[in-house]
Amino acid sequence: MKMKKQVVLGGFGILVAGLLIFALRPARVPVSAVVAERERFVEYVEEEGRTALRDPYTVSAPIAGHLRRVAWEVGDPVRAGEVLFELEPGPVPALDAREKNRARANAGAAEARLGAAEAELEARESALRYTEKEYDRIRTLREREAVSAAQVDLWRDRRDQARSGRAAAENAREMARFELENARAVLEIMQGRQDDGDDSVLAVRAPLSGVTLARHRWDEGAVQAGEAVVAIGDLDRLEVRVDLLSIDAVRVSEGMRVILTRWGGDADLPGRVRRVEPAGFERISALGVEEQRVPVWVQVEVPREEWERLGTGYRVEARFILWEGDDVLQVPTSGLFRRDDEWNVFSVRDGRASLRRVVPGRRSGLWSQIVEGVEPGEVVITHPGERIRDGTRVDAEIRPYR
Repeated sequence: MKMKKQVVLGGFGILVAGLLIFALRPARVPVSAVVAERERFVEYVEEEGRTALRDPYTVSAPIAGHLRRVAWEVGDPVRAGEVLFELEPGPVPALDAREKNRARANAGAAEARLGAAEAELEARESALRYTEKEYDRIRTLREREAVSAAQVDLWRDRRDQARSGRAAAENAREMARFELENARAVLEIMQGRQDDGDDSVLAVRAPLSGVTLARHRWDEGAVQAGEAVVAIGDLDRLEVRVDLLSIDAVRVSEGMRVILTRWGGDADLPGRVRRVEPAGFERISALGVEEQRVPVWVQVEVPREEWERLGTGYRVEARFILWEGDDVLQVPTSGLFRRDDEWNVFSVRDGRASLRRVVPGRRSGLWSQIVEGVEPGEVVITHPGERIRDGTRVDAEIRPYR
């Protein structure tokens, strides 16, 4: 009987000790986690940009005189050759041989520029005729399956480039022609040839087709030679300027793919890097930090009709695609931490945190590529706190991958 009582008391003591151990052991630490999986991974640099014209044109007063009221308003379409504003010259001052020689030299230079522009146009037209013939020939060979489709695409691009070159040469010729007219008008005034008739009014015409971007002067009044009056530009040549940090700009190259977002439209706009300027500049950030920025120019690759409501000076977000892959193992960057000069993560095994050494690769926003140390399907803690140690009991809440 005594032995039985001791056995009962001993069992009760073991039970109480077990209950105490169970009650006093550390509680499970709640953590957030995700399952490491192979998904599409895009490494990019994102920065705010502004739309800008590649070649804006500011039309200035060629001579000092009296400006008539400018009727154009900002946003009005302008065709090449239309009168932008008119000037009534004041009394002709005493003739100055030096100024007259300068006006004569300017007229001669403008005439030479017109000749060069006409020669360039002839060369562009010749190149266009050649590329169109070659494109037609290659397309005929393609129909006979004698050449590859890549050859057809190559010559189509060359034909389109030749057409653009001819259009640019035509605009350059028109600009040179109007510059010559203005230079000759100045020369006539310097030589005192104008009378008080209709010829005394100097009409300054638009050098190219586009829209009115700004009116620097609109009321009547005296203007000085070289004073800006109207700014015009062709919105079909609209681009995006993005000032990247210099450490990001060195990773961007011409031809790199760009996605333009948050510009106001329903769909993102594809683009390509046209130029990374070789000179940077210093800018003070909103936090007062000195930053070295580099201008990067991006061309939009879809027809103007799809983004026609964008004008110059509009804000967009530009995402430069540095690298992308379709089958990349990745985990949240917040799950990575340094210990003993090595990168680590905590995975969850059998309800406990397991310290894992990893080798990270590329980073993109909130996600990092894992080269070594984690296998697909493992559960990784996203925000390990100070309470998490190797072997800590955890209560993992697995969140959606994205």
